[in-house]
Amino acid sequence: MAAARVLLLAALLLVAAAPMAHGADVPAGGAKVVGEWTADQVHVLKSLWIGTLPKLRPDPSNRVADDPRAQKLGHRLFFDKRLGASGWVSCATCHKPELAFTDGLKIAHGVTTATRNTMTLIGASYGSFFFWDGRKDSQWSQALGPLENPLEQAGTRTAFAHLIADDPIYRAEYESVFGPMPDISDYRRFPPAAAPVEDAISREAWRNMKNADREVIDRIFANIGKALEAYERLLVPGPSRFDRYVAALLDGRDTDILTAKEKAGLKLFIGPAHCTRCHNGPQFTNFGFHNTGVPVPVGEPPDWGRLRGIQEAFTDLFNCTERFSDAGIHDCDELTFAKADGSELVAAFKVPTLRNVSLTGPYMHAGQFGMLDEVLDHYNAAPSALLGDSELEPLFLEPAQLETIKAFLLTLDSPPAVDPTLLQPLK
Repeated sequence: MAAARVLLLAALLLVAAAPMAHGADVPAGGAKVVGEWTADQVHVLKSLWIGTLPKLRPDPSNRVADDPRAQKLGHRLFFDKRLGASGWVSCATCHKPELAFTDGLKIAHGVTTATRNTMTLIGASYGSFFFWDGRKDSQWSQALGPLENPLEQAGTRTAFAHLIADDPIYRAEYESVFGPMPDISDYRRFPPAAAPVEDAISREAWRNMKNADREVIDRIFANIGKALEAYERLLVPGPSRFDRYVAALLDGRDTDILTAKEKAGLKLFIGPAHCTRCHNGPQFTNFGFHNTGVPVPVGEPPDWGRLRGIQEAFTDLFNCTERFSDAGIHDCDELTFAKADGSELVAAFKVPTLRNVSLTGPYMHAGQFGMLDEVLDHYNAAPSALLGDSELEPLFLEPAQLETIKAFLLTLDSPPAVDPTLLQPLK
């Protein structure tokens, strides 16, 4: 979204790729080469270490993104099942804290079964585009999607606005952040269920509202998203066993924090397996979009991925450039200059973080692979894509080598670095 984030992501990629100067005997930061690791390898390991994770940049499209009052409001909203039309679906229904804010399902299930796999929220705020296809360019606009999606929370924006206005706690917290709540008590002007959604009754009720009244509701709806983003920005990854190992290396100690098998997998990961081409930086993702030839689910139509997603981002009412954004004219370069077409966008999907990978399966955008072994087998074989062109090349690794990579990946699990009270409903 902001140009600053482009620079941040570019810097992370450079750190991961930059070799040591010829003849150097210590990696960047002054750590000595330790045991079986070369200076170049230690340099790459440092780039993956959580200690290099920078402070989260401000979101210029959301002026309250780091406001503690907005965080508290967003925390309360995140776990509130009243944000689902049925009264039993909340954001936390699909983003369960105990599963690294995923749900353990092949495809998300809210009011009914959706169409995509649930991505983790831990560390997601460092990205620029959201959802598997990147159809949203901020975390607050992303948060609005499931609220009205008929398969997920199936609500309407007037219903959400009335919930905020009518609940004393919500109203007080909302007004402390966004100012006085507009008077929306007239249900003839502000129907109880109206929104530009698939449901014909709600859509017609929305169409019959005056433009000025729709604008009032849209503003409240956007602010709900901004509060949810404020909470979700608190969900940052914590150090894993891998991170403790790298910290020891940088301190000049090659310890037994990782086993020989895990170290072997790590060497393959940063070397012959080419995993760091996409899974680089301290979150093990470049936040980009790539076609890796993932099979189309049986009985489902081809998914165009990023090609369609970026078009939706350009036309989204709640994107960085629109009136509900707090961004300035030069704050939206990531959207403004995003590539709008090209064969490389066809069936390209967001690179997920590998942190907490044991908790975030099934894997891929439609949960095509239930087990981590299946993912590794796919990348090793590199089959052709059914839609577009896969970027993969066969690795020709032996089964025992794949097992070591899996062993390494399991060292990336860790709880988020947050106050435990943030992982449960606000009392």
